[in-house]
Amino acid sequence: MTASEPLQCSAKGCRADARWALRWNNPKIHDPDRRKIWLACDEHKEHLSAFLSRRGFLRDTVPVDEVH
Repeated sequence: MTASEPLQCSAKGCRADARWALRWNNPKIHDPDRRKIWLACDEHKEHLSAFLSRRGFLRDTVPVDEVH
């Protein structure tokens, strides 16, 4: 990924610009401080957040500008 490439939503098949960073980790395999990031557009933010939350993985959600 380069600075000139737009960040895209992580939802399957979605090519929309990402507006949200969903920071998560799987406590069974990741150190407590490690954060993986899924990117989300406005349309898929709730769906992706719910998916991670059901598994107990979601740690926080911030605007993508705060991590890029």
